[in-house]
Amino acid sequence: MGQIDLPDSYYGDMAWRAADLAPDAGVIKLNPDALAELDAAATILKANQLPVESLDVADFAMPACQSAMSAARQQLDTGLGFVIIDRLDVADREIATKLYWLLMGMTAPLVAQKHDGTMVYDVVDTGLVAEAGNGVRASKTRNHQGFHTDNSFNVPPDYVALFCLQAAKEGGLSGLVSFQTVYNRLRQDLPDDVMARMFEPFWFDRQFEHAPDDDPLTVKPAFAPHPDGGIGIAFSPRLVRQGAEVKGIKMDDRAEQALAAIAQITEDPDLGLTLTFEPGQIQIVNNKRIGHRRTGFTDWPEAERRRHLVRLWMRNAGGPFYGG
Repeated sequence: MGQIDLPDSYYGDMAWRAADLAPDAGVIKLNPDALAELDAAATILKANQLPVESLDVADFAMPACQSAMSAARQQLDTGLGFVIIDRLDVADREIATKLYWLLMGMTAPLVAQKHDGTMVYDVVDTGLVAEAGNGVRASKTRNHQGFHTDNSFNVPPDYVALFCLQAAKEGGLSGLVSFQTVYNRLRQDLPDDVMARMFEPFWFDRQFEHAPDDDPLTVKPAFAPHPDGGIGIAFSPRLVRQGAEVKGIKMDDRAEQALAAIAQITEDPDLGLTLTFEPGQIQIVNNKRIGHRRTGFTDWPEAERRRHLVRLWMRNAGGPFYGG
């Protein structure tokens, strides 16, 4: 591998530490005008049944909501890189999900999240276990997830949104971390040759999200220079380890050192933000700059009370297809 010129450390707004953030950092509260528009849209949706994927924001007059989502988009692109929209009424989950779809469609074009074309993805525990090569996504388990970016193994979305319909009985906390700040720390703590390993290719487990005859692995760097400074991320520590396992290779020493350093840094309590995700709230992250995770959780015994988030992906370029 040839010499890699490491990007400079980055000190823009997206390079934050949780310890320095205000308690309401990133929160956008929907004002009375926006809530009134959502109520009016809900009335229309209750009287006119359509599947959520067929709904078009152009069919609804919602200027206050458009203004709120324009502010959210600016925060995602040039601010902290995350927002919390507070909040929707979830008494009717089907209608709430449709309103969520409309709001996210005001932010950026919505795209498929799976090779089969799934656009609306339910984040629920299925009782399955995510293992190398078995195709089970961690989002379908109750286990702890490390900081990662979504779809790091294929074409990552620009933004990831999660809508909380029901919280877990215990745990399931949301975590956010600025990978720009993580990168700055790595530059301080690691030798350049180890740091450079993140800009070299890794094998990623594709979790069966590909055509039947395609390779179950993809190979790509986890870090890349970002045009606005700092780095862009396509990274999941679990999937690069699973990729090596499926490939039947041992992770090289530089990779192990880099992954160990990232794991240690992202667990710094002053660095990562931990949030109690409440029903009706929407979390949106810049999926190229900010890492997110979920702690393990214990669910309620009643089916209707079990933890349930709805995920949407948005991308600025390409078609709505999973492969872009």
